[in-house]
Amino acid sequence: MAEVKKAIILASDLGAEFLPLSKVVPKGLLPLVDKPLIYYLLQEIKNSGIERVVFVLNSQKKEIESFLKRDLKLERILKKKGKKEHLVELQNLEELQKGLSISYVFQEKPLGPGYAILKTKEKIKNEPFAVLSCNDIIESKKPAISQLLQVFKTCQKPVLGLYRAPKEKGDFYEVVEVEKIAHRLFKIKKIIEKPMLEKTSFDLGILDKYILTPEIFDYLEKEKPSEKGEITLTGALGNLLRDGKIVYGYEIEGRWLECRDKMGWLRSHLYLLLKHPQFGEELKKYLKEII
Repeated sequence: MAEVKKAIILASDLGAEFLPLSKVVPKGLLPLVDKPLIYYLLQEIKNSGIERVVFVLNSQKKEIESFLKRDLKLERILKKKGKKEHLVELQNLEELQKGLSISYVFQEKPLGPGYAILKTKEKIKNEPFAVLSCNDIIESKKPAISQLLQVFKTCQKPVLGLYRAPKEKGDFYEVVEVEKIAHRLFKIKKIIEKPMLEKTSFDLGILDKYILTPEIFDYLEKEKPSEKGEITLTGALGNLLRDGKIVYGYEIEGRWLECRDKMGWLRSHLYLLLKHPQFGEELKKYLKEII
């Protein structure tokens, strides 16, 4: 039985929805409260028992790699100034990375998530793997990827993270036609890209949370670029389904914190801020003053 030991974090897209900030700051370093998006993804991966992480980064933006490197000069300055509370933050970042083997793949142009995954083929080799991106953070008791891994251990087939698509975002995400197997577990019959939900009865959408098997690389290599010149993962998965291969979906338990565009990110940011044990109560009082 194959085990999932590797995870890919897709962090090479332009982040155009977050311009002008994303002109200089990679989307993965945008904050949710006081930690960047990639921090939450690394926590999810580590808490799911995966030990090897491959970041796909834009070759022109290597700030994420710099963020994760230890900065001994900064530590010495903080120690000299007696900034113990700030040192703790750096120590927490180091602790997060303990037990994780982190490597990087760089791409010259953002040509879609499928192309980004293809860049990792030599590192993934012939193993199943997880895929995450900064688009979707899940607040849950059990990490989202861990929920998918539980399904994969039984079926040994690709597993997609699903959610109930909100109607107002219906023209933005891919939804799936499914056959229900058990509570929250489905067999994927068809992937419908960028639908208008009012015109379809399917309301389960795909999150950027996947467990994939290595055969997906063959399909990605054959996938034709979209009108935007991108290689899409959902296109390759659709072809896999048309070839009679089995793909499962699991409706992830937890609260979806969307970070795909500015409004979704601001809502998620505000939600976590108001819940924060250090900042929450003071911010609630402040909101009462200004609203």
